[in-house]
Amino acid sequence: MPDTDVLPYDDPFDWFEAWYERAQHAGLLEPTAMSLATVDAGGQPAVRIVLLKQVDRKGFVFYTNFESRKGRALLAEPKCGLNFYWPQLGQQVRVEGVAHRVSPQEADAYFASRARGSQLGAWASQQSRPLASRADLEEALAEVEARFQGQEVPRPPHWSGMRVVPTRIEFWQAGESRLHDRWEFVRPTPEVPFERHRLFP
Repeated sequence: MPDTDVLPYDDPFDWFEAWYERAQHAGLLEPTAMSLATVDAGGQPAVRIVLLKQVDRKGFVFYTNFESRKGRALLAEPKCGLNFYWPQLGQQVRVEGVAHRVSPQEADAYFASRARGSQLGAWASQQSRPLASRADLEEALAEVEARFQGQEVPRPPHWSGMRVVPTRIEFWQAGESRLHDRWEFVRPTPEVPFERHRLFP
């Protein structure tokens, strides 16, 4: 981003989509990877990498097992944060917002698009639960394969998507001498327009 006070995009979603498209064509290993930060009932934060599957004017979508640690945390406290970092491009996008379940129709459509192995894995894995051995996981997978042999694999009832509806989006562009360019877009609720501010690096 040029060192100027003129924003390249007035809308943060347009801005994100431009950077995201650039990242997807830059030969990066996994441009969809984003850190997801949650907090549990005791106030303990946790962060992990998930993959962005959809972005639109409503928010940022990823899918998970709702019985996993992150799924349980988000169902109890939907406020969360996302972070995209593309070091080869010197760019970072930070998102703060509230997670909402996607519709069953959206979840069904995405699940149907997954590779069969991933569909079966969603049934076989008790995500985040203790696992005695790799053999136990392979046995569970074999049982699921037999159960759905010759059939389409339905979406598990505990597996769906979350859409993070942003209240804050920050764009960070690396600069010389650590004098980075930072812009933030903030809104208290999705019903009002974003306000934008330039930030000190």
